[in-house]
Amino acid sequence: MTVRESWHSPRLDETVNLMRWGETGTPVLLFPTAGGDAEDAERFLMIDALSGLLAAGKIKVYSCDSIPGRLITAGDSSAEHCSWVLARFHEAVYHEIVPAIRADCRSEDIEIITAGASIGAFNALAALCCHPDVFKTAVCLSATFDLVSMLPNRQYTQDFYFSSPIHFLPNLDDGPQLEAMRRRFVLIATGEGRWEDPEQSWRMARVLGDKGIPNRVDSWGREFDHDWVTWRKMLPHYLEQLA
Repeated sequence: MTVRESWHSPRLDETVNLMRWGETGTPVLLFPTAGGDAEDAERFLMIDALSGLLAAGKIKVYSCDSIPGRLITAGDSSAEHCSWVLARFHEAVYHEIVPAIRADCRSEDIEIITAGASIGAFNALAALCCHPDVFKTAVCLSATFDLVSMLPNRQYTQDFYFSSPIHFLPNLDDGPQLEAMRRRFVLIATGEGRWEDPEQSWRMARVLGDKGIPNRVDSWGREFDHDWVTWRKMLPHYLEQLA
């Protein structure tokens, strides 16, 4: 059963769409790739790939629109505006989407798994690193962790810096946020086929490891491309273990 919820976000000043598949189980917030929307998971058959876990009641999958990804990949907005929207998006995730998921799960404190591929993996990790009080695991597939090259003139503001784990984590001092992250887990999976960039995954893993944040990188080899075919194999494999 597919359920859609929509509302006007005061943080983003636009409509936020949240899709849900499944009735019971561990909540999984799945971020779309690039500038995808909340229905991408169904459109690209990821929900079909997860059907066994959904039917067994092991997971409930939620997905929202990739609002900052849409701006960044379009390439017609300023770096300042892209950075501002990225920061507001993660505020909306924490203050609007998380409460909606918890209300749907009838639990005020249920912890959530984040997941995504490509830019979706960036958002999944950013959600966990910025808000480790609610997100317990990030499953990052074929990740694009450094988005600076996609910004006009490779420029960014503090809004972007504090939303991008590969940038802010190396300079994050010991404190409650880092201590909370050290109780979480990041799973990074990458192929080595066409359009993949495994070095981004290893670079991010080194940053996480230097800060004592538990993580693992799995390489799936040269036959796995940066593509939905790969991700439909990866995500069910990991959620079977983690949910």
